[in-house]
Amino acid sequence: MKIGNIKLKNNLILAPMAGVTDLPFRRICEEFNPGLVCTEMISSKGLYYNDHKTGRILNTTGETVPVSCQIFGSDPETMAYATKLLNTKYKIDILDINMGCPVPKVVKNGDGSRLLQDIDKASEIIESVVKNSNVPVTLKMRTGWDKNTFVADKLAKRAEELGVSAITIHGRARSEFYSGQADLDKIKKVKESVKIPVIGNGDIVDEKTAKHMLEYTGVDGIMIGRGSFGNPWIFERIRYYLETGKYLPPITKEERLRIIKKHIELAIEIKGEVGIKEMRKHIAWYTKNLRNSSDFRNSINKIENKEELLNKVDEYFESI
Repeated sequence: MKIGNIKLKNNLILAPMAGVTDLPFRRICEEFNPGLVCTEMISSKGLYYNDHKTGRILNTTGETVPVSCQIFGSDPETMAYATKLLNTKYKIDILDINMGCPVPKVVKNGDGSRLLQDIDKASEIIESVVKNSNVPVTLKMRTGWDKNTFVADKLAKRAEELGVSAITIHGRARSEFYSGQADLDKIKKVKESVKIPVIGNGDIVDEKTAKHMLEYTGVDGIMIGRGSFGNPWIFERIRYYLETGKYLPPITKEERLRIIKKHIELAIEIKGEVGIKEMRKHIAWYTKNLRNSSDFRNSINKIENKEELLNKVDEYFESI
């Protein structure tokens, strides 16, 4: 799969997710061979005002696959500034525009999926980013503001005309957030509306849902979001299934423990002691549905020392 001049080794993509797809998690996922990974979304205003937290999100040290940086904003000039900065100061392969985020604090500022209510303004932003970028520009969006307003096909066509290299479409409207099921028919319509690559997103949680998305909609690639929580193996498992029609063996207890400990080490190496607190949610996802996992998660929520955390993880896995 190619996005602009960037050739991916496969069509499986880790979605951009705030508070999740930081550098440690991306590097963990990269062990299992996604074709592309995405940063957490970054505020164009944050870049404009030189917010230090925003800058930290852009760390790509040690990454082994192409990285897409996702930015959001509703002011064309600020988005242009952010684009120039990202192209010159940071190592990114692809620049993605967020027009899909449904979170109220983003939407109330006119950003994210709010732009689906104003195609002309959305077009101004796309044009501004494409004109100022030296790397391929992609667009991620939802189907519309609510279930009764399908605008994604129209916006996809406009984006293609303005020079966007690929479209990612999440098969839900903003009003649905993450409820119900992704609408594959609308994803299919977006795919049929343009010639550039289209990436399907929504409810891909295993091998069968991945295959169904590809076959039913005809999309060129798939983006995996919540299905990767505590499950970085999903990329390799889907790749193997799509190539062979067979399933890889279940993840062993030993392999799960190895990845948790590696993730802890990376989080602390990259982020320092704050990495321990940020790992709590990941450990909860890694151990979901395992025996006594609720008690285990409660036991680690006050740990702030690396060795104590690693020992507690070892003890838990020895007990199950």
